[in-house]
Amino acid sequence: MRLELGKIFIKDVQFGNASKVENGVLYVNKDEMIKEIGGDEHIKSIEIGLAHPGEEIRITPVKDVIEPRVKVEGPGGIFPGILSKVETVGTGRTHALKNVAVVTAGSIVGFQEGIIDMTGPGAEYTPFSQNHNIVVVCEPVDGLKQYDHEAAVRMIGLKSAQYLGELARSLQPDEVQVYETQPIFESVKKYPDLPKVGYVYMLQTQGLLHDTYVYGVDAKKIVPTLLYPTEIMDGAIISGNCVSACDKNPTYVHQNNGIIEELYEKHGKEINFVGVIITNENVYLADKERSSNWTAKLCKYLGLDGAVVSQEGFGNPDTDLIMNCKKIEAEGIDTVIVTDEYAGRDGASQSLADADPVANAVVTNGNANEVIVLPPMKKIIGSTQYVDVIAGGFDGSLRADGSIEVEIQAITGATNETGYVKLSSKGY
Repeated sequence: MRLELGKIFIKDVQFGNASKVENGVLYVNKDEMIKEIGGDEHIKSIEIGLAHPGEEIRITPVKDVIEPRVKVEGPGGIFPGILSKVETVGTGRTHALKNVAVVTAGSIVGFQEGIIDMTGPGAEYTPFSQNHNIVVVCEPVDGLKQYDHEAAVRMIGLKSAQYLGELARSLQPDEVQVYETQPIFESVKKYPDLPKVGYVYMLQTQGLLHDTYVYGVDAKKIVPTLLYPTEIMDGAIISGNCVSACDKNPTYVHQNNGIIEELYEKHGKEINFVGVIITNENVYLADKERSSNWTAKLCKYLGLDGAVVSQEGFGNPDTDLIMNCKKIEAEGIDTVIVTDEYAGRDGASQSLADADPVANAVVTNGNANEVIVLPPMKKIIGSTQYVDVIAGGFDGSLRADGSIEVEIQAITGATNETGYVKLSSKGY
């Protein structure tokens, strides 16, 4: 599959009389956008705010982050199986508005939603502080159940990204990047001397608001399968989960997966990047065994020499991560696992809930239990009333002066396990 990704770099976002992109500025007609994305009976109000890098703005509780995109050429459309027909994406041309994102917020759904600070020490932990954010604040009707609340806000976020992405359809991109993955036999023939490397992409699917969707299907209902990397880049996977904010994969991360980007960068030079195996993270032992068995089987079937395995979340999924690692290694395939750590506030506790000697090549994206004090902000988009109860917070996290003491677990994207983070690790 060959995907052309046309990038339109946005320098600023402003409200205006018409929604358009002009001279690098995204103008948003607020009333028109609300009319376009509204109408859900579960939501009583929608407000839209803007947050720019460097502004004294705090966004919380954050649910999802989404990059506006539009399918310009080729089969399928944006977010297939959800907003467009169930057609295979990953070919043709897609346009993306870069340096800008839709952020959904509002009353809390679960307890694992997060915080994005646009300046200060908190901004140093989240990559999303660098975007011009269009924040869609959704307030549910009284008595709405959590699952209906999450589903309604998820759809409003996707529709918002679709509405804004459509503005890029006829624009001339500032840059066009081409990504191509050939069928396995053609790929091996083309690069016979390069090691064959695959990416095992673990998706959060534990249920109870811990869900991910693939072409519109709840991924807990699938068995491990193969995808072209360009399908993922083209919107085939979206987030529907309220996992801890630091290491969940927002839809934006699925669209801009750092591991996929790095593997493509090395493709044809140092490695032969042959494809992606998506697998789920399960609750019951039998399901964990089944998925890890299938994952290892597919790695062997592809004849891989190496595999990168990334996790989403922590705790229970640590078992899935180590099972995948052990079984892939047992097939004679080298692995690198990508995770984060919950090593206690002093960093002295065991980092993962499971471990094994074969997991000896590890990339860590930080200790989520590290504590930080976020200073007061001049403006809040959303509400800080939930800070004490979100994962990473505690009774007394929100101080009288508006400052917040929390673990970085509460900061959206702080320790993201695809490497889409601002933290890094060093070996000594």
